[in-house]
Amino acid sequence: MSETDLIARAFAGDERAFVGLVDMYQTPVFHLCYRMLGDPAEAEEAAQEAFLRAWSQLARYDRNRSFKTWLFSIASHYCIDLLRKRRVTWLSVDEDDAEVPQIALQDPTPGPEHEVSRRERAAQLEALLRQLPPEDRRMVVMRYWNDLSYEEISAATGATVSAVKSRLHRAREALGRLLGSEPRVPRAAAVG
Repeated sequence: MSETDLIARAFAGDERAFVGLVDMYQTPVFHLCYRMLGDPAEAEEAAQEAFLRAWSQLARYDRNRSFKTWLFSIASHYCIDLLRKRRVTWLSVDEDDAEVPQIALQDPTPGPEHEVSRRERAAQLEALLRQLPPEDRRMVVMRYWNDLSYEEISAATGATVSAVKSRLHRAREALGRLLGSEPRVPRAAAVG
């Protein structure tokens, strides 16, 4: 069944259709929450809360907008609220990051050396990402992990397209400074 059909049936009160939407988006929503919060258990709870809020607020969803964008908006706002509540102390690049599980990159020919190198790069990027302010982190995750366009990020965050571009530019520069190189973020869609 297509997303459009599932949304129409969910609007009619069909809980099974909404479960189909959850199945469709549970991985990307979890990844968004995980990259924002840095803790898998907390990310799982945040993703569940985002879906519960989406179900309870489904009547407020504008069908002319992307469902994915709307759902990401709910999830990212909830994560930012959590971050504000716990007043996060950002980790430095030097701190031990062993407790954060690494998400496997999809590579058709991974060898052992490549796998070790990939894990090191992924761990470094995760640690750097956690150093960004929550709003910047949210936009970086939406852009580079979830491949949302500037317009979709704008719709999800309520920021203007120019503000999204500006935040992403500043975030890339900050990550570049942290890396000690040019302000570029690698195409991270392969990370998760």
